[in-house]
Amino acid sequence: MSTTPAIDIPVTLTISPDGGIEGRSRRYEKHLGDMSGVYRAEAAWQASVAERGADELVYWVDDHRYQEGPGALITGTSTLLPGRVGEEFAVTRGHLHAVADRAELYYCLSGRGVMLLETLDGRSEAIELTPGKAVNVPGHWIHRSVNVGDEPFVTLFCYAADAGQDYALIADAGGMKNLVTVDGDGWALTPNPDHIGYHRA
Repeated sequence: MSTTPAIDIPVTLTISPDGGIEGRSRRYEKHLGDMSGVYRAEAAWQASVAERGADELVYWVDDHRYQEGPGALITGTSTLLPGRVGEEFAVTRGHLHAVADRAELYYCLSGRGVMLLETLDGRSEAIELTPGKAVNVPGHWIHRSVNVGDEPFVTLFCYAADAGQDYALIADAGGMKNLVTVDGDGWALTPNPDHIGYHRA
């Protein structure tokens, strides 16, 4: 006798271009004091903490997960506030998916940013995003959001619910291969001399 699997009900989400999802499953926040080891210039980060305070909010993520099992998706928004630490623009921690072949789509809702992308074997890309532009991040690409504008950089993302995140990979490599730094009125990629390459078990 066959049984019919339970089918979830479609869900409507209200997504704000200012960041946030009405009906989210969770929100997590990162404050300036949480960002130790993320920026190359540790002294500049410490000075920023001393000046601006460890509790200053730097980015937050809202996401919605209503389903489990194969084929389930997580949808969310990432809101990265503008700022700099030394010559580096504000960044998220960045990650590779724990299930490395899982892809992720990012669509820019507002602001101006860069998706910094790298592979374990040393390839690197930097894709600028402005409202209406999206980047499909394939599996096996480490990715980090960078705010190169003067207003919040807000992206809508979607990825497989079983993907997970490996945040330690970047820190263990001495940071990403390239930094996104100030260049006049714009931005540039600067090689990170502390980067020792990625090693994943």
